[in-house]
Amino acid sequence: MDKKLETLMIDIGRSARDSSYGLAKTSNDKRNKAIFFIAESIENNIKMLLEANAKDIETANNKNLSSSLIDRLMLNEERILSMASSMRVITEIPDPINQIMKEWSRPNGLIIKRLSVPLGVIGIIYESRPNVTSDAAALCIKSGNTVILRGGSESFESNKAIHYCLKEGIKKAKLDERIAQLVPTRDRDAVGFMLSSMNNYIDVVVPRGGKNLVKRVQDEARIPVIGHLEGICHIYVHHSADFKITKKIILNAKMRRTGICGAAETILIDKKIAPKIVSKLADELERAGCEIRGDHKAQKYSKIIDEATDDDWSTEYLDAIISMKIVDDIGEAIQHITEYGSGHTDSIISSNQEAADKFIKEIDSAIVMHNTSTQFADGGEFGMGAEIGIATGKIHARGPVGANQLTSYKYAVFGNGQVRP
Repeated sequence: MDKKLETLMIDIGRSARDSSYGLAKTSNDKRNKAIFFIAESIENNIKMLLEANAKDIETANNKNLSSSLIDRLMLNEERILSMASSMRVITEIPDPINQIMKEWSRPNGLIIKRLSVPLGVIGIIYESRPNVTSDAAALCIKSGNTVILRGGSESFESNKAIHYCLKEGIKKAKLDERIAQLVPTRDRDAVGFMLSSMNNYIDVVVPRGGKNLVKRVQDEARIPVIGHLEGICHIYVHHSADFKITKKIILNAKMRRTGICGAAETILIDKKIAPKIVSKLADELERAGCEIRGDHKAQKYSKIIDEATDDDWSTEYLDAIISMKIVDDIGEAIQHITEYGSGHTDSIISSNQEAADKFIKEIDSAIVMHNTSTQFADGGEFGMGAEIGIATGKIHARGPVGANQLTSYKYAVFGNGQVRP
């Protein structure tokens, strides 16, 4: 690795660590002011942000990048104003740090309190979405964490422009500008160095992007990782399901936005209700522009269902494609999800509470739903203001990762002279 780049990354790490101690001591009001001022700066610099984004779009077009990636990359005035609005929502969240999470006393008179504290320094590695720069910075500042942002090369100019707004807002709030740093290079070696050689400076890393990026981070990191590899989300239609509700939920879960991690990828239909709904559901999906791949049992009910392969059950399409399988009962549905699911989000459509309770209890995913769309798997929809991502691991954070999930805790023990016998 280039020595100059190594020096740059170490300087960024040291600055983040040094500034983290001061940020952790600031008041909630001070942190909120910084976020407000950043949002204000974003709104005041729309022209600059659009000009920077136009450079990224031009580069993306010259490289013949996909239309879906360019859409994720693109900023317009509405999206920029939405970024600022999301930041203001984050300020409305109660202070996630310095809170008494639990308090109890011991027979010897000791009083013990569990207090919420920041994680410290968070590294965010992400791809094409420029709004991650502002969302991640706001969530980290709100939770008292300093942040090192390493965006994708395709959004390099946009991220630099947004980072200018971060610095302007932080400075106006009279906080240390080093609490939110952007890695100022497209060099991919910077990512490798963050993952393998900055464990003395970074406490946790959060990847935001496609499967290849997340897998690389999980494979190479010598730092704890919060994230998810895939979003293979299922909807199980129980035999007690109402068709109108089923149709509405499935069309939304698949077609509202096909490229997000909360989009449904597989429908499991109980054999008792399959004769009544498969053909009608397939027609509705086709009208919406969705390709359907089903097992032989599903194909018997509709000629527009293509044959599914074993690979379909474990594929995150991120496209207008869905797989469909007929199952004997809820037990087989749970077994299928256990075998092929990614632990992200799974939903049951049922008017039978006993079946819903069984599904929620036995499905081991970060988010389990009843009679609603998997596309609600989102921190904003959970009332968290925004999220850095969805975590499918079981250690530290699980589900939407918002400001409260970017904290740890410590114990404060109060006595009046007690010694241990």
